[in-house]
Parts: sequence; structure tokens; C-alpha cells
Amino acid sequence: MLLPYALLLPGLFWFSAAVYTPIREYSGTDFFSEWDYYGYIDNTTWGNVTYVDESTGTSQGLTYIDPNTGHAIIKVDNTTNIAAAPTVNRNSVKITSKDAYPIGSLVVIDVSHIPYGCSVWPSFWMLGTDLLWPLAGEIDIIEAINNLGSNQYALHTTPGCYLAANSVQTGNTIETDCSTGQGCLVQETKPNSFGSGFAQAGGGVFATQLDVSGIYMWFWPRSSLPVSILQADSASTMNLTDWGTPTASYPASACNITQYFQPQQLVLDITLCGVWAGVPSIYNSTGCSGQCIDNVIGTGNPIYNEAYWDITYIRTYLATTTTTTDTAGNSTSSPFSSSLSSVSTSALTFSPSVSSTAGSGTNTVSANSVAAVFAFTGRLTWIPWSTVPIFLWFGAWILCL
Repeated sequence: MLLPYALLLPGLFWFSAAVYTPIREYSGTDFFSEWDYYGYIDNTTWGNVTYVDESTGTSQGLTYIDPNTGHAIIKVDNTTNIAAAPTVNRNSVKITSKDAYPIGSLVVIDVSHIPYGCSVWPSFWMLGTDLLWPLAGEIDIIEAINNLGSNQYALHTTPGCYLAANSVQTGNTIETDCSTGQGCLVQETKPNSFGSGFAQAGGGVFATQLDVSGIYMWFWPRSSLPVSILQADSASTMNLTDWGTPTASYPASACNITQYFQPQQLVLDITLCGVWAGVPSIYNSTGCSGQCIDNVIGTGNPIYNEAYWDITYIRTYLATTTTTTDTAGNSTSSPFSSSLSSVSTSALTFSPSVSSTAGSGTNTVSANSVAAVFAFTGRLTWIPWSTVPIFLWFGAWILCL
């Protein structure tokens, strides 16, 4: 692929791509073994759900491995009859990875089905560890609501981080300031990146690269996956040279990545209504009518029959070797020389818990719940630092002379 930010030298464009070594694959019968279940109400985006614990998720069939495909299924309860009441919650799932991923990481997710439908708000995102949101940053990789047809990508940070005006990307920039409620937001322009169209097209693959040079996100529908992804297995290294231009590019020229992002945990969830999907004006402008809460009440069938994730795998990588190539096709390889190269797999392990008071009781919940403070999208995320190929910038090159 032509990496999004090439270095312009006298008469030549240079770009560099890291070779990524696999760290972990979440797939098959072991998919859920490296995740923590939230086990509490949605007290971050205030959706009408109770996120179940692991035993409840298993016994109610909300998380399981499809015996026919081997894929991981994560879903909203669509069998319980819920009566109307002042406050109603339907069971759903939120899980957070036990590992946290630093700068230099790459995250690839292969999905056949993303939850959709009126009141449905799914997300796959990354949330920085240890600090209250958004001090450690957030990366939104897959997120949309109701009956929208397009995915959106965003970063959430403290003030000072922006999406550069000259970003090379295929997506549409909606907001450039990452400290606003909606974050620095980019909308997918490829068709069928969300909703029924995504499912009917057989799903696709999303990837996120977290590098000192910036954060970059891609989407490919099933029909146009890069060869590097098509041919990869859990033991394969990953090379990004055939990936093409990212949908969303956040170069470090407008956002100091090492300043705004700490190691990131992965988060998968499905909430209902809440502070984005359930806002009346937004709900009625995204393919739905009536009131959002009316979906939650009742049996949940058929309204939530499409409210599920179907995931083939999530693979994580760490940058090792950097290859620099000029337009004449000449390549040179060198070890990834940043101090990040010393990060080992054991350094990725991070499973925080903190005390959080909500309502009338005090509960021990995963750190991501405390880090979550309402963002416009209704979800607070901890950012997983994924993928670090090293892009050489002209200024840095001059300084090294």
C-alpha cells in the first residue's frame, strides 16, 4: 500500500512500512477467554441495557461460539418479555480485553455481521488505561446507530489534538477537533460499511494502526480484501504495503500521539438507545420512528434479531522491522529502532479494576467504566495502541543528517 504520509525528498517520495509480528488472536473456542465482562448497567452512555457477567452471558446465549462457523457471537437478549416501567433495561454484553496495546500496535478485526436496527448502538473501540477519560485517549473503530448505512471513526482526547487539514484519506471529515464531544470524526465513504448492507455483502475487515507518526484506520468489504489479509493466518506477520489509502488518517503533525494516547484496551459492546441512538431528533433522523424506548419494551423479537456481532477473529500485532522504499522500487530494511521495540508480550497484560459508585450501590467494575465520561457518541473508549510502522518525516530526516 502507499502509506498515507509519504516523505517528500528532492525528486523522490519515500514511505516506510513496518513488518508486524502477531501478538494474539482472539478466535474460535478460546475467543472469550481473554476478555473481562462488564457485569453492570450502562453507566457510561446511559443506554437501556444491563451488561451481563460471563456466566449470565453464557447461560442466556448472549455470548457463544457458533458451532457451524466457529465465529464468536455477541448479542442483545431478544427473548425476554420486558414490561413497561419508568426504567427498563434489556440484557446485553460489554467486554474489555485483558491486554492493553501500546504505540507500535496493529489491530485487525474480521466481522461478518455488525448489530443494527432501531435503538441499537454497537461499537468496537479502544480505551486508554489508568487515567480518567479522555486523558489516555480513545479510538473508535466501528460505531454507528439505528439504521445508518455507514460506519464512522473518531479519536477522543484532551484539547490540542486535531485531524490535520491535509490528511490523506478516503473518508469524509466531519470534525477536526478531537476534544469536542463527537471527537475528530471521519465518515466512511465505501458502501456497505454498516447495517443490513454490510451483512448482505458478507461483512468485511477493519484495521487500526497506532504509530508514532499517527493513527490510521481502514475498511475493506469482503469482496476487496488485500492479499496480505486474505492469505494471513494467526502465525503470519503482517505487511501493510498493499493496504491502500486509509479511510481515516490522523497524522502526528496535528496530534502528538505519544502525548495523547496511553496503552489501549479493546472494547466490544452493544447498548440500546442512550445518549446518541436514543436522542429523539437523532433517532427519528436515522431511519426510525416513534420513541426509542418502545423497542426495549416487549419480547425483543423481531426488533433485536439483527442486534448481534458475528466475528471471525481479532488479531493484534506489534511492529518489528521497518522497510523504507523509494519510487524506483529500492528497499532497505532495518530493525524497528524506537524504544517501543522493547515492548514484550508480557508488557501488554493489563486487567485493571477500580471502585465505581453508581446509583445506590458501589460496585467493582473494569477500569473502562470509570474512564468513560459522556462523549457525544455516548461511549467513552480506551484506546488500544495498535500498529506502528514508522513514517519518516522530512523534518525528522533533516535533523538526523
